[in-house]
Amino acid sequence: MAATHDQRDVSAYRLSDQARSTVAADYQGRAFNSPNDVTVRSDGVVYFTDPSFQRGNRPDQMSGRTSVFRVSGGQVSLVDDRLRQPNGIALSPDGGTLYVGAYSENKIYKYVVQPDGSTGARSVFVNYLGGPDGVTIDCAGNVYWASGSDGLIHVYSPAGAQLGTIRSGGTGTTNVAFGGPDRQTLYITSGRTNDSGLYSVRLNVPGYPY
Repeated sequence: MAATHDQRDVSAYRLSDQARSTVAADYQGRAFNSPNDVTVRSDGVVYFTDPSFQRGNRPDQMSGRTSVFRVSGGQVSLVDDRLRQPNGIALSPDGGTLYVGAYSENKIYKYVVQPDGSTGARSVFVNYLGGPDGVTIDCAGNVYWASGSDGLIHVYSPAGAQLGTIRSGGTGTTNVAFGGPDRQTLYITSGRTNDSGLYSVRLNVPGYPY
């Protein structure tokens, strides 16, 4: 599953032959800005952010709104259109909490997720410094958020307490994900434009799913 800027949509890629299909093409007939990040619940419900960073000169069909959407049963629904430049998005291991970073607000929000995939009340998870970009979750539910300005990965408990930071290559840390045979390696993309790299660090806890 991927947020694909070229067609302003969300796409699925079949690993066996790399065939591409469209998961979400528009909302009520209007083209998305440029979907940025995506997370998938265990039952296949898809959530994604739609900031305007990569829309470029293409027409704005969202009337200036930058939003979070859900796709369930092939239907696209609005989660929230009150966020300024939503970016990273992730689900808690039990699928009951949706985390969304609002890049231009320096805030991370969380939403209650109902059993049918719909979302309930929104609250502030963290008042964040540094522009929250990409995110991942470990098997204990701790949240790892990449910072677009200070170059750090900020690690928070499920209660929102900061547990620590991880430094990578410098400013411009954009994304983070667990991988490796035991999923205990954290991979980080970081660096200035045209001078960025992929970094890794071994941790004592595996990422989710594991």
